[in-house]
Amino acid sequence: MQGSSALSCSSNSISAPVGLCCSQRLTLPFRNQRIGFLENPSSLKIFHFHRNTTFPLLNCTATEEIVEASETEGLFVETGYIYSVHGLQGEVRVKATTDFPELRFSQPGRRWLRQQVTGRDMIQEIELVEGRGHPGQKSWILKFHEISTIEQAQKLVGSALLVKDEDRPILEEGEFYTPDLVGMKVFLKETRELVGTVINVFNSGASDLLHVELLPDRNARPQLEGSASGPLVWVPFVEAIVPNIDLSKREMLITPPKGLLELNIRADERSKKERRQLEWKERKKSQKRLIAAKKILHEMEQDHIFHGFRYGEKNQRSFLANQIVDVNSILLQHALQNKKIPYKRWSFPDFVNALQVNNTLKLSKEFFSKENVEHSSIGSKVQEQGHCLISSGKVAIVLALTESKPAGPHEEIAYLHVKALLNDSHRLLKMEDRPSVPLIVVCPAESIEYLKQLFMDHDYFSFDSEKVWFLEEEKLPVVSASQEEENKHKILMKSPWEILQRPAGSAGIVTLLSSQNLLEHLHVMGVEYIQVCSGNQEFINGEMLLGFTKSREANAGIQVFRDAGYLEEHFNIVFSIDFAKKLTKKIDKLQFEAILKPNQYVEMVEKEWVDVIPSSPNSYEFHSSIYSCLNACPPSKVCLVDIIA
Repeated sequence: MQGSSALSCSSNSISAPVGLCCSQRLTLPFRNQRIGFLENPSSLKIFHFHRNTTFPLLNCTATEEIVEASETEGLFVETGYIYSVHGLQGEVRVKATTDFPELRFSQPGRRWLRQQVTGRDMIQEIELVEGRGHPGQKSWILKFHEISTIEQAQKLVGSALLVKDEDRPILEEGEFYTPDLVGMKVFLKETRELVGTVINVFNSGASDLLHVELLPDRNARPQLEGSASGPLVWVPFVEAIVPNIDLSKREMLITPPKGLLELNIRADERSKKERRQLEWKERKKSQKRLIAAKKILHEMEQDHIFHGFRYGEKNQRSFLANQIVDVNSILLQHALQNKKIPYKRWSFPDFVNALQVNNTLKLSKEFFSKENVEHSSIGSKVQEQGHCLISSGKVAIVLALTESKPAGPHEEIAYLHVKALLNDSHRLLKMEDRPSVPLIVVCPAESIEYLKQLFMDHDYFSFDSEKVWFLEEEKLPVVSASQEEENKHKILMKSPWEILQRPAGSAGIVTLLSSQNLLEHLHVMGVEYIQVCSGNQEFINGEMLLGFTKSREANAGIQVFRDAGYLEEHFNIVFSIDFAKKLTKKIDKLQFEAILKPNQYVEMVEKEWVDVIPSSPNSYEFHSSIYSCLNACPPSKVCLVDIIA
């Protein structure tokens, strides 16, 4: 079935958040509210809204009067976006960009529209007659005065809905609007040293972030307006780091963990002109990448993805451009090719049984108990060889954490297993060996900021912070499954500006290492083996696996627990660095499974965006196991550590 689309988009960037047109309500606990600095705050809320500083307040009274924004004074607040008409009586559908939709859309009264007329932004006063929530959709249906036909309503599509800045609701004590935080001076709580100014506030999905511009020289006086800007850093908006806020003085105190203010700071002292030149070059490179990506998608007959460029705000269109550039078209084409060619599903037990006997090492589970690891004489030269590789910095670990960061007050509980894993030297790696081992954490985009903060709060769990990377897991677009056009699969859109994507499976780790050029970097660091493991296992420590792989001169080694039933989502596998580099050039060896599933999406029908809500499976999601990488390796070059109960 089809219904009207709620035009929404979300950010999943792995570094700096994308500022979209979606309003989010952000929370930070504060206790014991007081005047001045809020000591020990609790229940602080930030309300995001879109302030249009270039569109001053209109003092017109006629519904049809249109005035150019630059000719007026004052400010407006954007509350929504008209994206479609509704019915035949002149009603329109609105996507809310406010935390107060009931107030803005259900109460009749004066509103303003912002539209582009001959290339200029114009604003027009209009009377809201009534509004109601759209059942089953995250949108609103509004009726305006003297708009009674579908033709009149269509002229409003694409307009932003505005209210007066002075009409903002009065917040309760301990609640703040984003613009009230922007511009605040930031001081270190311990020394009262001025470190910078808040220039923006973002919701990254994992936590709320203050974008702080640091002083170019900590010991210098505050910079005059128009002077050279300082470096920019992200400061998580959490109680432990931002304990005190003074709205009257426009100041806040922070207690940053060690190293936080040094993140993302430029390593050199370029002039403002040089930085602008570099920014211009980066924009040109981005444009070239976008053109190349659009060309590939055009050749794949996926032009419908570009429809979103004709609608929405600039940052929404920019988000779509980033999505297009990030599509791994080579991997997608390979997955689609796998879909066309029937194949027998790869069987891990069959592969294990085909391995050479002398390349298999069977051990009892008791061997890996703490007592035996510390005192047993069975741990021979093989285990010692594996420990030598680790302690000498010749091993890198790729840790796959596939669970998304949960929202709400239970996120700490949900991530206890992550902290337990990282704190357990028996399960993962001995603490004394960690400084010499590079660590690559692969996780969902919404978990990256949370995990970064988790690592900083625990002194990187004894790993060297310079050797820790956080990568967003590889994703592939979801495609349509049409019986009429069996060999034509259309990429589905979550919104006009966001591609519907799903994790590509553990095999995506291989393509991530290639795209980030990490393999070459690790090779230069002297790494000889890469251990790739999931974080949902009882035991990960790979000394025996590494030593056995080294002793057999194998390209790959696998460690399995017989009583776990060979679960593909539980993996502990070792690749030699040379084989891993060759593997990135043999992506065609990866085996993808096309999984038929129901997925809701949006599409354009007769110049109108509509939601498509399936009643049965309508699309394919692609998944590939890291074990399929072994297709590129002869069985004689694979060894196995088989752990039995």
